Amino acid sequence: MSLRTKVGHGLAKALGITLENPDDDVTRGESVFSVETANTFIEQPPTTAEWLASGTPSTDDVVDYIKSLFPFISWLPFYNVQWLLGDLVADDSCSYIANLVLQPVAVMSTLVGNIVTAAIADYPQYKDTPWVVASCLSVICGCIVLFIGLIRCGWIVELIPLVSLAAFMTGSAISIAAGQVPAMLGCTGFSSKGATYLVIINTLKHLYTATVDAAMGLTALFVLYAIRMACTWAAKRYPSRQKLFFFMSTLRTVFVILLYTFISFLVNRTRRSNHAFAILGDVPRGFQHAAVPTVNGEIINTFVSQLPAAVIVLLIEHIAISKSFGRVNNYVINPSQEMVAIGVTNILGPFLGGYPATGSFSRTAVKSKAGVRTPFAGVITGLVVLLAIYALPAVFYYIPNASLAAVIIHAVGDLITPPQTLYKFWRVNPIEVVIFFIGVIVIIFTSIEDGIYVTICLSFAVYMYRILRSTGTFLGRIRVHSVLGDHVVGDDTRPIGGYGTFDQSDASSSPPTRNIFLPVDHADGSNPELDISSPYPGIFIYRFSETFNYPSASSTLDYLSSYIFANTRRTHAGSYARPGDRPWNDPGPRKGKEEDDAAKPTLKAIILDFSSVNNVDVTSVQQLIDVRNQMDRYTAPDVVDWHVACIANRWTKRALVSAGFGYPAERPDGLHHRWQSLFSVAEIGGSTSAAAAAEHEQNEKEGRASIALSSRPKSGQAATADALDIERSEASSETDNTSATAKDKDSHNVNINAQKSPVRTGESGKKHVVVHGLNRPLFHIDLTGALQSAIANVRAREEHHSGANRPA
Repeated sequence: MSLRTKVGHGLAKALGITLENPDDDVTRGESVFSVETANTFIEQPPTTAEWLASGTPSTDDVVDYIKSLFPFISWLPFYNVQWLLGDLVADDSCSYIANLVLQPVAVMSTLVGNIVTAAIADYPQYKDTPWVVASCLSVICGCIVLFIGLIRCGWIVELIPLVSLAAFMTGSAISIAAGQVPAMLGCTGFSSKGATYLVIINTLKHLYTATVDAAMGLTALFVLYAIRMACTWAAKRYPSRQKLFFFMSTLRTVFVILLYTFISFLVNRTRRSNHAFAILGDVPRGFQHAAVPTVNGEIINTFVSQLPAAVIVLLIEHIAISKSFGRVNNYVINPSQEMVAIGVTNILGPFLGGYPATGSFSRTAVKSKAGVRTPFAGVITGLVVLLAIYALPAVFYYIPNASLAAVIIHAVGDLITPPQTLYKFWRVNPIEVVIFFIGVIVIIFTSIEDGIYVTICLSFAVYMYRILRSTGTFLGRIRVHSVLGDHVVGDDTRPIGGYGTFDQSDASSSPPTRNIFLPVDHADGSNPELDISSPYPGIFIYRFSETFNYPSASSTLDYLSSYIFANTRRTHAGSYARPGDRPWNDPGPRKGKEEDDAAKPTLKAIILDFSSVNNVDVTSVQQLIDVRNQMDRYTAPDVVDWHVACIANRWTKRALVSAGFGYPAERPDGLHHRWQSLFSVAEIGGSTSAAAAAEHEQNEKEGRASIALSSRPKSGQAATADALDIERSEASSETDNTSATAKDKDSHNVNINAQKSPVRTGESGKKHVVVHGLNRPLFHIDLTGALQSAIANVRAREEHHSGANRPA
């Protein structure tokens, strides 16, 4: 015993903790193969030290983490001239498309504008310096996002569902477009900064105030859509020139801006003090507000309530764009590293007068189509924008405000979720379409940030409701054949009609029949003509449909209990001496229902399918213990066998073992030391000759025959003819399955009985090893093995009781 173990045992004794070791209850004669059968394997439970070690980063992990903070290290050494040319050409195109100005993201800009407006209303001292609030907001948002990225918690973006993102983008686009319509029409007399629905109502009320600006705005909007539709049609009509028409379509924005700027110049060049329509006016040259940003408690208090919304917008826009283009270009993003990039950008930006910025879907799409080859393109774009800020401000003086508003409306129109996408949402999950519209409506009638909160909360509420009200599925067993053409795979007695010669080796490598387990209520959409029933009287197979943790444990186990009670009868219905001794919650069968209950089987065994369960917790395990105790009272004086299949997590096994699962429970009749121990073994090593396969096949036939004979009920035993047929079919089919699979050249898995069907190492030199530990005889690798074990044990007890009751 190691020092650590001694210390642990000493502490347990001092604290009065009784250490449990269920392995002590499993003896060699009960569950372990003889040395001639297979190598003994005792599965060890995971330890706390293993758990701590799995979460402790190694030296390689630390090095990889540092490298991940500077991703350019992986590609910059391979940078070449061809990549440089692609980045230069593409970025020049993108710069012209962007009108040689830095274009912040519309949604983020709207949110920042609302935050600054609200801050000025509460703190008038910042009326003349609104950029101070915006810069401080950028620094705080950047620090939060950078911290999340550095601690590698980028996975939190997965909590934001796609439907929330779609509602956010659609509602934001409608809100932005509604706010630009007054400028496009030249309407005045009201504010365009309020709730979206108020802006729309006020715009309709003040249509009579529209000016000549409407001519500049509406025609610009018409030209933008006309160019796009024409280019789309031409690309379909002339596929060989598709890329040309794409660039013509992307250049429509710069074309319209230049066209209407030229028109504005011709109209207003002699009207410096009395313009015919509103124009952009003087644009500051260079970085007018470059300075160390002011960050203090007073400024933070101006926007602290809206800080979560700002952070969420930064994240969902950037991560959504990154994921979308990662799928298109066949690379996987690291959300944590993306957050590091966003955080650094927003921390450094305010030193040059910037405000919160994030990724742009439209400009990313343009760059992708333009042929950008590497992230170095961002450096080139920055140099071009820097040149534009200092050299070209005078060009923007005559840009018409109405035409600029039309460009913005046209740009955000692409963010609105199209009906075809909503139809796909409806096909996947109708409730999410409802959430989408609720989110859009909330954004229109309140604010963008409220819409984000509502959609996320509703999506989470739907998820939690599904978990809380989840129920499992009871499975039945049927046998199926795989058919290729008119030939049953695994049966070489018939040729394949119309498919040429059939390879006999292919036929022999697969069994002609196999077990599958389907829901007894056909909830999976299986053919309703299939007769799917309980695999054996009194044995139930239950598959968890969701995770098995504290939110779902109650509902899924309640369903398990109610279904079993409805389809079985109490082992001894009249076990109470007087009617008054019966509990109020157990009134017994109603009058006239005794015969119906008598036709039902008694509960023998429950098989739990853990294929959909990754981990368990204290609450779920405790409730499972409570259900086990409830079932034992229901079957008293007998007890229920609990088999568990398809466990994929060692910690789940450890939890179940601590609760008394995995090995036979104490029985009042003393038969817990006589259970049938079935394990899955795999053949390894040795020769693959036909003689070895034949020997193994013969051994398996003898083993299966012994199972069938020992399990067959004697005369007078209360077993139905259907149950006998199932067992005969089980023995026959499993023999066929094993003989076919034994010819496989690599390995095979078979379920064997440790006491009645020894499989010894033959002349071939092959030997068998167990797949899972012998100290957990009631844990199984699949449902077939679990069912075989359950049936064998039920039949063994029936055989014992039948023999005990037989006259001498």
